[in-house]
Amino acid sequence: MTTSTNGKFDRRPLIAGNWKMNLDHVQGITFLQKLAWTLDDAGHDHSRVEVSVFPPFTDLRGVQTLVKGDDLSVVFGGQDLSPKDSGAYTGDISGQFLSRLGCTYVLVGHSERRTIHQETDEVLNEKVHAAYRHSLVPVLCVGEGLEVRQAGAHVEHTLEQVRRGVAGLDRAQAADLVIAYEPVWAIGTGEVAGPDDAQEMCAAIRAELGTLFDTETGAKVRLLYGGSVKAASAASILRERDVDGVLVGGASLDVSEFASIVRFEQHLGTD
Repeated sequence: MTTSTNGKFDRRPLIAGNWKMNLDHVQGITFLQKLAWTLDDAGHDHSRVEVSVFPPFTDLRGVQTLVKGDDLSVVFGGQDLSPKDSGAYTGDISGQFLSRLGCTYVLVGHSERRTIHQETDEVLNEKVHAAYRHSLVPVLCVGEGLEVRQAGAHVEHTLEQVRRGVAGLDRAQAADLVIAYEPVWAIGTGEVAGPDDAQEMCAAIRAELGTLFDTETGAKVRLLYGGSVKAASAASILRERDVDGVLVGGASLDVSEFASIVRFEQHLGTD
């Protein structure tokens, strides 16, 4: 942990861009070059705010080469991994492969994996453990749909995902974990999630981690918010005490928009 940028926590903020199924390997390299130039020109201090991108699997080798060759301060990760390390699992990607490509992080349980691919909490827990076997930091995604939200069961629903996702971890692993709260009900539904929603859930998750492990461990875990984040809303969300970063989707494909989110500090007093 390091001293925070807003004085409300001592966890280094993480701004993560999930490219999803966008940008081929040539487009991805070009995008990352432009992002690095934009942040450098703006004087971004990477020691204060960490920047990570999650490209498609086919982009990872090119991203690794660029990051190493140009000594970029941006880190990167995989969008998913197999719970298995190797074997007859056509189309799956082992954590070993991601680790050898220099990945720092890997997404586990993104809302699209849970809904489109019907991934269960049990499978996702296996993926969390697979990530640690290969020295990857899992970014465990949790969150509730609209029906759960409207029923007022959103906190318990999400905490149960957390409990099942972290089952079997030791304190050191748990402290290194990143958890991203995605309010699925606010993505493409016309509903709006705000800073209060982000803080409510992140505070509940942190308290639950304190119960599952201990207070110190709960205090170390970085919690991200991932609900249709834009530059205009990022600063107000990141001002909240228990929100340590954001997981950005569509806005991470726009260099200027994503760079503005990364540099949220400049908006803290004006939004």
